[in-house]
Amino acid sequence: MAFLWEKLLRPAMFGLDAETAHEIGINSLRAGLSTSAARKIAFGRYGFSFEQPLERFGLKFDNPLGIAAGFDKNGIVVNQLAALGFGFVEVGTVTYKPQSGNPKPRMFRLPEDWALINRLGFNNHGADAVAERLRKLKRECVVGVNIGKNKDVPNEEATENYIASFDLVHPVADYIAVNISSPNTPNLRELQRSDHLDELLGALQKRNLEAGPKPLLVKIAPDLSEAEIEAVVDICRRHEISGIIATNTTISRDGLKTRLDVGPGGLSGKPLSIRSSEVISTVYRHANGSLPVIGVGGIFTAEDAFEKIAAGASLVQAYTGFVYGGPSFARSVNSGLAEILKKRGFDSVNEAVGSGVK
Repeated sequence: MAFLWEKLLRPAMFGLDAETAHEIGINSLRAGLSTSAARKIAFGRYGFSFEQPLERFGLKFDNPLGIAAGFDKNGIVVNQLAALGFGFVEVGTVTYKPQSGNPKPRMFRLPEDWALINRLGFNNHGADAVAERLRKLKRECVVGVNIGKNKDVPNEEATENYIASFDLVHPVADYIAVNISSPNTPNLRELQRSDHLDELLGALQKRNLEAGPKPLLVKIAPDLSEAEIEAVVDICRRHEISGIIATNTTISRDGLKTRLDVGPGGLSGKPLSIRSSEVISTVYRHANGSLPVIGVGGIFTAEDAFEKIAAGASLVQAYTGFVYGGPSFARSVNSGLAEILKKRGFDSVNEAVGSGVK
């Protein structure tokens, strides 16, 4: 499968513009693995399970690798992604009202850098439609739902907008991630400021406790300073937030080899790897390991995944690595990670978390 992808399928897909290729990939997964029987024929057994299931914020994960928000925005191929070997799927980002996102073209490959730039702008079917789709799904892995703010809602009304989405997805989500860090919705990142974040998380956690608590996580940007990251950690701990997702895409363009002037957008992939690990370590150190981190940014191999775990990540996610790596990506990363843990003398993922943090 890996050979076929690298020599035939990836060149064909990369001959198309990035968003068209993404849509074809989603439709191919939906059509080709539409039934449980098809998934069993294609992949033998579902997913990829470590010898010891991982328990994180009250949920059990067969393996530590998830697909990051942005790939399956509308919850269309959740079980198909589980069949490819992902231990969890984060659907979204979804907004209260459906929205079409920013004008096209809005997604670009940087092949020399093993990276993507996107300015999609939370294009999605809306929280109600996505919740209804998940309600009907007999899920085969942990499913998180990532919520964001509608573009036409000012920050002064952001809390109400997030709560409206939260209320719709809460009954169908295993966990809920609060996206305050996309660079593609105007002024959204201002919600990471202490005063805004304190109000938003306080209100969401209050509603969460009233509805029957589920894990509530926050997704942060890689472009925050160390002091800003520590302030976010303090607010999360004060409101008993379940974890932090580190990190979203970056607005930095430092060190890129690809000469592609496509305008604004969030950069993901290999160029983000070092910075995301630094943010993970900052969160881990400042919280004394008490706040679980989902590490995301530049994971292409099992070694990349281990680096995030050693930096302090309890779970990891990928998106760009999957786009470049193809259908065998998740199984390759998971099987390789299991071998790395064994070679380094760790009996479990838990033992390796934070092992590289001084």
